[in-house]
Amino acid sequence: MILDGKCPTGPLANKWDKHRQDLKLVNPANKRKYRVIVVGTGLAGASAAATLGELGYRVDAFCYQDSPRRAHSIAAQGGINAAKNYQNDGDSIFRLFFDTIKGGDFRAREANVYRLAQISNAIIDQCVAQGVPFARDYAGYLENRSFGGAQVSRTFFARGQTGQQLLLGAYQALSRQVAAGTVRIFPRTEMLDLVLVDGQAKGITVRDLVSGEIRCHAADAVILATGGYVNVFNLSTNAMGCSVTATWRAYKKGAFFANPCFTQIHPTCIPVTGDHQSKLTLMSESLRNDGRIWVPKKAGDERQPRDIPESERDYYLERKYPSFGNLAPRDIASRAAKEVCDAGFGVGPGRRGVYLDFGDAIARLDEDTIRARYGNLFDMYERITDENAYQQPMRIYPAPHYSMGGLWVDYNLQSNIEGLFVLGEANFSDHGANRLGASALMQGLADGYFIVPYTIADYLARTDPNQADTSHKAFRQSHEETTQLTEKLLAIGGSRTVGAFHRELGHIMWENVGMARSAASLKDALQAIPELREEFWQDVRIPGSGQQLNQELEKAGRVADFLEFGELLARDALHREESCGGHFRVEHQTSDGEALRNDTDFAYVAAWQYQGEGRIPELHKETLTFENVELAVRSYK
Repeated sequence: MILDGKCPTGPLANKWDKHRQDLKLVNPANKRKYRVIVVGTGLAGASAAATLGELGYRVDAFCYQDSPRRAHSIAAQGGINAAKNYQNDGDSIFRLFFDTIKGGDFRAREANVYRLAQISNAIIDQCVAQGVPFARDYAGYLENRSFGGAQVSRTFFARGQTGQQLLLGAYQALSRQVAAGTVRIFPRTEMLDLVLVDGQAKGITVRDLVSGEIRCHAADAVILATGGYVNVFNLSTNAMGCSVTATWRAYKKGAFFANPCFTQIHPTCIPVTGDHQSKLTLMSESLRNDGRIWVPKKAGDERQPRDIPESERDYYLERKYPSFGNLAPRDIASRAAKEVCDAGFGVGPGRRGVYLDFGDAIARLDEDTIRARYGNLFDMYERITDENAYQQPMRIYPAPHYSMGGLWVDYNLQSNIEGLFVLGEANFSDHGANRLGASALMQGLADGYFIVPYTIADYLARTDPNQADTSHKAFRQSHEETTQLTEKLLAIGGSRTVGAFHRELGHIMWENVGMARSAASLKDALQAIPELREEFWQDVRIPGSGQQLNQELEKAGRVADFLEFGELLARDALHREESCGGHFRVEHQTSDGEALRNDTDFAYVAAWQYQGEGRIPELHKETLTFENVELAVRSYK
């Protein structure tokens, strides 16, 4: 099947405005007749729920945390992009669009990315009005800094805690609607199934994580804003609760999963220190504004970094990519770090690290200036490593961070299932094969504040309200199947912990489907994952019962989904015979080790359709056309 993204026709700059005028509206008196379910209360979910509530819809918002304020969006550090051109350095909406398309290695839709760039300026205005404490310069204007993949300064920030501050703004807007009675929040609940009535999304089945009760909720439309899936690698920068479960259960009900192999490895993370770790810690990409990345020129050099003179240091990003230097995009910077470490030039325990050095910046600007820009990040680094990064370089190494793949959606952010809308990192739409830094927050807020309120209205205007309730047989069947799955997990009574299986899966994925992939490694993964999955269903041990708080049961369900999803990810990576962005097939690279795209055969979105347990999923394609940018070799040299 060739999929239709339903992108509007006409000039690129006019598409979104024209499309909004063509969308149907719901009049204010009728909005309160409709109920919308929002799953996930991070930036995309909270902004969508708040905006829809403000418009008058009845909204039910679900999160597995004890508060929307604990959504993983708070972990974003460095900033949010917008094309304000406050620096007068040549930025524009088209330049932001072009940088994003190029940064994604020409594997994203032009129309979606341009709309994102257009909306970016309104996001900043919205957040300033909410009181988000963006950094300001001496004159009081909003400050900007640079991020990877751009030669302009367009990233707005609040020290190293931008995500947290933006989420607090969205949470305030959400809380206002809770007080007004338009939004109901259901904390400590996890979505375990999507309910379809006559082929349309009409509700969800959840488990109350405190009481263990399984119950159904009905609505006129469902929005998934449940984040990404890189915890399939076990160790990642994501919160431990982040999972693929919501989108995977929707996939098993017929939603297409697009480009699952497009995962991002972040180059600036604190290296692994041992098997005891349950997650990894991100050091913001913004640090690469003032920090210089290097390794010793001598392999196995045991000297302290301050004892290694300049002439014996290899600033390899500055050497290889002089136009962008330390601000090369994430995929390129990550592969470059792996390359020097594999060649024996790494530093620290196991030699799986490179230096991020602020010595020059402190000498040039003084320590107080660096402290004002990045102080909380330096404090966090010292708490974790017991090292003072003002006095010696940080040690960093790449780690799984973000997923560009997700459920397939059209221009309206609606999946192939009518009534199911997917926002933020849970969809595939805006970042192609590699996300530029500071674009995740931009997409989440654009989707929630400014896009889905228009597009979901068009769907609801064509739909009679209250067509289904929880007494419908589809809800009863979903409740029964979810209960049976829970009971099946609890009845296994094996000898291995859930965590042991997750660690083993993570090892398989990182070694075979990580930063470098090959046909041989992917085939190894496709053999190992089903074997591990079979062992899981025979030997996992889950203490306790389902009628109580049971975090091992929660984790078991998520790992069970990862054990299925990991196979789809590897299959997608095997099918894509090219290197692009974060997807690097070693068979497809240039003579100097750069990614080698195959635009003739793979300039499309790969959307997979579930065919049943044990059966190979069916591949559907959405052809990507480029009318406003020229397909070119992606170079940052």
